[in-house]
Amino acid sequence: MVVVTHRLTLRRLTADDGAFMLTLLNEPSFIRNIGDRGVRTIPDAVAYIAQGPQASYERFGFGLYRVELKATGAPIGICGLLKRDELPDADIGFALLPAYWSQGYALEAATAVTAYARDVIGLPRLLAIACPLNDSSIRLLGKLGFRFESMMRLVPDTHEVKLFTLFW
Repeated sequence: MVVVTHRLTLRRLTADDGAFMLTLLNEPSFIRNIGDRGVRTIPDAVAYIAQGPQASYERFGFGLYRVELKATGAPIGICGLLKRDELPDADIGFALLPAYWSQGYALEAATAVTAYARDVIGLPRLLAIACPLNDSSIRLLGKLGFRFESMMRLVPDTHEVKLFTLFW
């Protein structure tokens, strides 16, 4: 376990999370707001976990974490820290299955990850990016204290995203 909150447990993703990640990564809302990762099978999902979150744990000591209900262990989403080559500092990322939206889980998980980034990892600041049309994520970032900084493209010839910054 990385972080435990009142209702949630956040832990590192493993190969055993392949079926869950396959479902999450193919949610229409994930594809629309975050992007299509091309994950279509459980082996694809296991490879995604190995090449993404697990590689990040090894390289940076942090990554995206499985968010599960503390009471049942049921996976409801992911939340964690990413270090993208295109950004100068780590950014927070989160995605929940639609059945768990509007219940405060994203705020609870993201608040815990933000505190973890500041208090445990010791990051000087935290970034976030959001699709300009993703109003719920933008509202959540505001509740966490993030401030809009600029519009940017992570890579050329892609849609612009909103870049946010949180200083401690």
